[in-house]
Amino acid sequence: MEHSGNFLSFVGEHLGEFFTYTAFANLTAGHLIMICVGLLFIYLAITKEYEPLLLIPIGFGILVGNIAFTPGLKIGIYETGSVLNYLYFGVLQGVYPPLIFLGIGAMTDFSALISNPKLMLIGAAAQFGIFGAYAIALLLGFSPSEAGAIAIIGGADGPTAIFLSSKLAPELMGAIAISAYSYMALVPVIQPPIMRLLTNKRERLIRMKPPRSVSKTEKVLFPIIGMLLTTFIVPSGLPLLGMLFFGNLLKESGVTKRLADTAKGPLIDIVTILIGLTVGASTQATTFLTAKSVGIFALGAASFVIATTAGVLFVKFFNLFLKEGNKINPLIGNSGVSAVPDSARVSQVIGLEYDKTNHLLMHAMGPNVAGVIGSAVAAGILLGFLS
Repeated sequence: MEHSGNFLSFVGEHLGEFFTYTAFANLTAGHLIMICVGLLFIYLAITKEYEPLLLIPIGFGILVGNIAFTPGLKIGIYETGSVLNYLYFGVLQGVYPPLIFLGIGAMTDFSALISNPKLMLIGAAAQFGIFGAYAIALLLGFSPSEAGAIAIIGGADGPTAIFLSSKLAPELMGAIAISAYSYMALVPVIQPPIMRLLTNKRERLIRMKPPRSVSKTEKVLFPIIGMLLTTFIVPSGLPLLGMLFFGNLLKESGVTKRLADTAKGPLIDIVTILIGLTVGASTQATTFLTAKSVGIFALGAASFVIATTAGVLFVKFFNLFLKEGNKINPLIGNSGVSAVPDSARVSQVIGLEYDKTNHLLMHAMGPNVAGVIGSAVAAGILLGFLS
């Protein structure tokens, strides 16, 4: 009987010790909240098809990052030596975003922008969301570096947000990245009410001239001239702008198809998986759930609304100086944010609601790709002034 009692005591002691290492013993309310957020992201990606290539890796990453564990096991994303920590290196050091820009460049057709260069002004106007949010963040007490990192959310560009926050405010990167990708996914929800509110029926029915045909020479020269011009003005944007235009040259040169296909296919897919999973995992409740995180989400929403509003209002203002027949449909003003091609698709969908024969997609792609360039330039400006 004594041996039996010792055995039961031994088993009970070790079971108790084992329990302390389980997630049940280390679980907090914060972990449960974040797990629910992760499940929501996965739900929206699968049932609503909101940016599934981003939200599923991020959502699952949130689940991974919020499995509660005993510190010191070298499994958490913030623990030196863990696998997740090694994968997170590409986020912390800004390695992944330029690689994504390389892929974006390789899959982007700048023809709409080349054929109608004034559409670039719409992409520039939408960047007011970034600088407007920067001013608001400063007023709310964020430091200049933190405000700059938060403000870039207004560009609706996740890779740029990650790149800039890794340089200016690494401690806020998780909240900034999740906020940026969330608003990218919610483009079809947030933008239409703003577009309807700021335009009237006559403006929504404006027909734009078909874009002219663009020669191969123009397409090849554009990334070379674009890279030189933008990086001479904003050298700090070189990692993003250089890779964006390099990817586009691979596409348009016509002689590096294999490289272009790799950049826009396997490479960008692998990096998207890594960046999504690790950014999601960085939302570990013990470090992520703070008052600042909530403030960042609110500022991100304000930034995105300002950007969309600025784009639409700029087109309305610009039309005052354009002759009849050359006017721009203000419904493409929303596409100045760099959520490619989702914001351009929103322009198309809303335009077809009022005229089923008025296709705005090709026109909207001009400011949409200009927005990608614009957000990278804005990030370079902020990095140059604040780093």
